[in-house]
Amino acid sequence: MIKQKATLLLADGTVFHGSLIGIPGTNGGEICFNTGMTGYQEIYTDPSYTGQIIVTTTSHIGNYGVIDEEVESDHPTIGGIVVNSFSDVYSRLDADGSLQDYLVKNGITGIADIDTRKLVRHIRSMGAMNAIISSEFEDNLEGLYAELEKVPDMNGLELSSAVCTQEPYFYGDENASIKVACLDFGIKRNILRNLASRGVYCKVFPAKTKLAEMEAWSPDAYFLSNGPGDPAVMEYAVATTKDILNTGKPVFGICLGHQILAESCGISTYKMHHGHRGLNHPIKNLKTGTSEITSQNHGFNISREDAENNPEVEITHVHLNDNTVAGIRLKNKPAFSVQYHPESSPGPHDSRYLFDDFITLINQN
Repeated sequence: MIKQKATLLLADGTVFHGSLIGIPGTNGGEICFNTGMTGYQEIYTDPSYTGQIIVTTTSHIGNYGVIDEEVESDHPTIGGIVVNSFSDVYSRLDADGSLQDYLVKNGITGIADIDTRKLVRHIRSMGAMNAIISSEFEDNLEGLYAELEKVPDMNGLELSSAVCTQEPYFYGDENASIKVACLDFGIKRNILRNLASRGVYCKVFPAKTKLAEMEAWSPDAYFLSNGPGDPAVMEYAVATTKDILNTGKPVFGICLGHQILAESCGISTYKMHHGHRGLNHPIKNLKTGTSEITSQNHGFNISREDAENNPEVEITHVHLNDNTVAGIRLKNKPAFSVQYHPESSPGPHDSRYLFDDFITLINQN
């Protein structure tokens, strides 16, 4: 079979030529890379990747197909994928179909047969930047540059209100003894599974829901979810989080939720050079002295200087690779958050205890 050609153009002018996967077309986003050896389906359906082109460092993608139940959201919202070797043939007997069919079904354009080692080294050196994948501008780089100019910058981009649920919904056992209101900035399903498995009945609210509407349900606690975009422009979420904290009810935040909690305490956030995305990020718990191997996906982080200078905030976790803040706790409120994904399964379940800590906090409050 003759492969259709495709082009990858980065904002700094770097060009890669390869083969089309997914649907023909042109699509852009911020290019980033994930170092996970498995879990491409979970990555592509994580709402936190909205508007991003994902480079997978694993050389062979698609070999185990897709399973409908192994998704983190209703459908992927990524800007595209870049892989080295792509397989339309899959080995899992219980797979529901091929990754190629899944990409076509969800309208995703990707590119294969790329030297992803070279590309990842380039991103690590030059930083995350906008890029575009196209099967339509093979001999017209000028036209492709024009299309790339239309791709919005992730700095200053608010995406949560577009990817969150548009109507509240319930998850878990309605007879459960604990009720948690989950503010959906782009929530992953496995977070809800982890809460429900611990006797929590969840009501998931759209990102811009006001406190009064959530309080009308009389929740015992609040959860601030993961999600895409720049936390610094989410004033609505910061304002609501401040209101939530004033209720005195327990709060737990993950990733973007962690950043929003920090912003609500006057701690600034910043865009990272190329972010943390993978399954093997080492975290140290400063309270216990133990380390955790974690799954991460974020391009923004909170200011360590601001956190250290805030008398009402304690840094509880740090990233051992670059010493960035990976977790905080409020000293004057029953609230805490982490900059990684304890619901994920990078191999070990080192961080699942955080859900147990949340339940303990609720029961003590």
